[in-house]
Amino acid sequence: MIVAACDGSALSNPGPAGWAWYISDDIWAAGGWDHGTNNMGELMAVLDLLQSTAHTGEPLRILADSQYVINSLTKWLPGWKRRGWKKGDGKPVLNVELMKQLDEALQGRDVTFEWVKGHAGHVMNEAADERARAAATAFMQGREPDVGPGFPAADAKARSQVFAPNSVEETPALFQLEEPDAEPGPTTPGSASPRVKAALLAATRQLLSDDVRTDAARLAELLHPDFVAHGVDGEVIAADHGAWRETSPEFEVLAMDAYSESLVGVRWLQGDKQRRLRFNLWQKTPAGWKLRFAQVTAQQ
Repeated sequence: MIVAACDGSALSNPGPAGWAWYISDDIWAAGGWDHGTNNMGELMAVLDLLQSTAHTGEPLRILADSQYVINSLTKWLPGWKRRGWKKGDGKPVLNVELMKQLDEALQGRDVTFEWVKGHAGHVMNEAADERARAAATAFMQGREPDVGPGFPAADAKARSQVFAPNSVEETPALFQLEEPDAEPGPTTPGSASPRVKAALLAATRQLLSDDVRTDAARLAELLHPDFVAHGVDGEVIAADHGAWRETSPEFEVLAMDAYSESLVGVRWLQGDKQRRLRFNLWQKTPAGWKLRFAQVTAQQ
């Protein structure tokens, strides 16, 4: 029996997204998109795993932390097909193209699913999550992800159906019985492209997350070598400043404006109570988008 963990990651849901399946350090694969959802990544990880192992004929046990994925493929799928890929209320099934490919890939396979709690120290789940997040981060930074070694002797033809989303459908919360209708999110103002806006929104969320701000190595990955910032008290902060103190994760983007193909300015308000006006200048480099300059304006 083949035992594999599958996971998906979206840095801003929707936003730059990744997927990964993991069997061992020598047998795993990953990928993703510039713009997708976490659940799309979860589904794609299962699809690629099924396609990659189709030639083996072995039973497959899939470890997943997404009840949406497990319920979709073990409970809801037959009813969706009978109704012409419609939900019980007659509305279209979300992520239907992925669902159709998964339905085909499951035919004739001996597959069982096991739910595992995410971010709880499960070794294989953590390995899949790490690789999915790394793929999403690569797309956010505009570089190619590490796709991994794949499965030995995998049939390239079986994996030739590459899913590239034309649009993003919002997917349900973890414990919902069935997916709700998709609601389009608000459009961020400014002249930057939707792809760049999604990438920089995700990057801003990372900058404000405690696990990044308190880790000098992870923080450095987001900063340009020539980064400099002017704090509200006049302090000048350089790229080698080290880790930053914790701060509020709440923010509101006022505009994202492209000054050139490689320079984008972001004006935003940070904080949920005493909000301060901020400006970030992002520069696209061969290693992806990097924060070049930041400034905080004191509120009167």
